[in-house]
Amino acid sequence: MECFYCFLGFLFLAAGLPRDTAKRFHEVLSDKRPSAYMRDYNQLNGWSSDENDWNENLYPVWKRGDSRWKNSWKGGHLQAVLTSDSPALVGSNITFVVNLVFPRCQKEDASGNIVYEKNCRNDTGLSPDPYVYNWTAWTEDGDWGNGTRQGHHNVFPDGKPFPYTPGWRTCNFVYVFHTLGQYFQKLGQSSARVSINTANVTLGPQLMEVTVYRRHHRAFVPIARVKDLYVVTDQIPVFVTMSQKNDRNSSDDTFLRDLPIIFDVLIHDPSHFLNESAIKYKWNFGDNTGLFVSNNHISNHTYVLNGTFSLNLTVQAAVPGPCPSPSPRPPKPTPSLGPADDNPLELSEIPDERCQIYRYGYFKATITIVEGILEINIVQMTAVLMPVPQPENSLMDFVVTCQGTNPTEVCTVISDPTCQLAQNSVCEPVDVDNNCLLTVRRAFKGTGTYCLNLTLADATSLGLTSTLVSVPVPGKDPAFPLRAVNGVLISVSCLVILVIVVTLMVYRKHKEYKPVEYSPGKVAKGKVLNAVFNQAKATFFRGSQEKDPLLKNQQGIV
Repeated sequence: MECFYCFLGFLFLAAGLPRDTAKRFHEVLSDKRPSAYMRDYNQLNGWSSDENDWNENLYPVWKRGDSRWKNSWKGGHLQAVLTSDSPALVGSNITFVVNLVFPRCQKEDASGNIVYEKNCRNDTGLSPDPYVYNWTAWTEDGDWGNGTRQGHHNVFPDGKPFPYTPGWRTCNFVYVFHTLGQYFQKLGQSSARVSINTANVTLGPQLMEVTVYRRHHRAFVPIARVKDLYVVTDQIPVFVTMSQKNDRNSSDDTFLRDLPIIFDVLIHDPSHFLNESAIKYKWNFGDNTGLFVSNNHISNHTYVLNGTFSLNLTVQAAVPGPCPSPSPRPPKPTPSLGPADDNPLELSEIPDERCQIYRYGYFKATITIVEGILEINIVQMTAVLMPVPQPENSLMDFVVTCQGTNPTEVCTVISDPTCQLAQNSVCEPVDVDNNCLLTVRRAFKGTGTYCLNLTLADATSLGLTSTLVSVPVPGKDPAFPLRAVNGVLISVSCLVILVIVVTLMVYRKHKEYKPVEYSPGKVAKGKVLNAVFNQAKATFFRGSQEKDPLLKNQQGIV
């Protein structure tokens, strides 16, 4: 009996001894072993517990600061970059991507080999060997690339064999992902991608660690370690972009009064988890206009008062999902006339196959509303007549009006007729009175058709207008036909006036030498002559009928 107790004690002692024969995954992949509380995670689909053994003979383990890291890659320092599409809404998928950044002049070819780029010089100059790592030659040696039999080196660190999928021979890197006390192994080229579902992931920030190994004949060599934080949340990640016509800087959250602001809601959902969800957008613009509810992610709102306003948005998504199991109900009393199993009242209600879970996202912002330039227009274009025609320097005047605040700067861009190729750009300060009327003079390189973009700006706003400009041949004013017609009319008017003056002089002379006699016929003739004279005077000596206010309010030329 004493020997039996000694044997049991030996077994208990052996069970308590540490396992020195093999390392475990969490010892290799994490700098510090987390506590038992922190390791109480739900199982991820397709992942394994990091309590499994690690094959250190095939996959050597180097600690940070080990000198062997410096020679782990030929020709320079290799870097691994880990990214994710975090944050992720709980229940959605989150994707991690690892990209290897090779040293200068190195790249991966179609066969998965690492080669030197042609005509590229690094610190060591041009290499006579085109290959950095010729793994194709290695796979032809022995059973390395033989998929029909399983070599001891074609396995992952936990001993599982490589998947012999098409193209597996071109995959020369082993990636080991580690998070939440679990790991995932993958064979790949210079990039690897892994996705996990977050339905069972604890909310909050989590850590993803990745260790990368490369082939080295019949073993593997560690070449990089990288880690990154990711976030799982129960609130919908929401971003809002705000834009407005004539707003000079939309990033300063300052916008213009009396012009609509466009609000575009962007939901961060890279795995399309909310594609089948009914989404509502509830807006409170903070100007006492009430609550606005829409099913469209784009909305617009116009503020009619200056000031600072608090903008609030609530996004509601009805996410379809399985219904929870019904809570057990106490059995109902059965009639004494028959057995309980035959009573239809005992059948439990079958719940709906699909239920809805409501998720919410929130956005808040404080915006400032100010006055600004609301609209600008080019109301007149005229060619400037030069004393000496200059074919390569034709001047044009543009009369511009605007609404809103007065601009402090004017800019023009002269382009080809398609408005694609800019030829000349000019910006200069401008001083405009309260009528917001100015004349802009610009030079054009020769005759033809041009596209003119004109902007007026102040500290917060920017107004834009465009027009096509036809520059005439120097010396030929486009208003020449009108002046010719006016010249003919003026000549005819002068002739008529001359006739009337001569007639008047003859009349006065005749009146001076003839005695005054009463003659009804002569009086009638005189009245007719006066009527003709008054009509001619009214026709050719009218008052100014110019209605163009631009000539009444002369402005400086810019």
